[in-house]
Amino acid sequence: MPGDQPMNTVDPAEVAKFEAMAAEWWNPNGKFKPLHMLNPCRLDYITGQIAAEFGRDLTQPQPFAGLRLLDIGCGGGLLSEPMARLGATVVGADAAGRNIPVAQIHAEQQGLAIDYRHTTAEALAEAGEEFDVVLNMEVVEHVADPQGFITTCRRLLKPGGLMICSTLNRNPKSFMMAIVGAEYVMRWLPKGTHEWQKFITPDELYGLIRTAGLDPVDRKGMVFNPVSWSWSLSDRDLSVNYVTASVKR
Repeated sequence: MPGDQPMNTVDPAEVAKFEAMAAEWWNPNGKFKPLHMLNPCRLDYITGQIAAEFGRDLTQPQPFAGLRLLDIGCGGGLLSEPMARLGATVVGADAAGRNIPVAQIHAEQQGLAIDYRHTTAEALAEAGEEFDVVLNMEVVEHVADPQGFITTCRRLLKPGGLMICSTLNRNPKSFMMAIVGAEYVMRWLPKGTHEWQKFITPDELYGLIRTAGLDPVDRKGMVFNPVSWSWSLSDRDLSVNYVTASVKR
């Protein structure tokens, strides 16, 4: 029966776009330079939220031992690898198949055991997979059905589980910074990487999260400083990049 099929929120055009860039993932000066620059800021937020939610001490070796973590839209593994180093049992999933061997080879070179899979959030949920933490970073603005996708992420969480979700705000500033600035002026990203109309405001994302049955517990902006050429977290400035934390009660 058609109604028995899992809902598929993957947009094939988006997947094809990222497959073309797969080999570039681990080049810090390549097409994914913006993610390499943003990664320390993302990791600061992720590690802090996981530590707070699960009572872990980040000064200890492998503080995330015993936690099962899903990095959905894992790409080349820029977040999966540091999570594995912190002791988490990591599944990295990506709908773009060519990202997976890139991620697998790099993890092996680093001596890290990460379960990378060419699959979707929907397929994992249908298989009954459950995680303590779901990382949903810079994915929701690329899917065909954001509400369906966030709802699927909730299905993937154990009770008490934590979802970290980041995306881009939709306003004139984000158009200038993320589209005009990053794609046309700085040429950090290939033209067409982002579609501004798919960006999601913080209030809209909180609405999606609540409708999915999760409780939002935190949100912060990620702000680029062109003087220091670095990113930092902000309690107030969510005007372009921002990140949220929510819990399955």
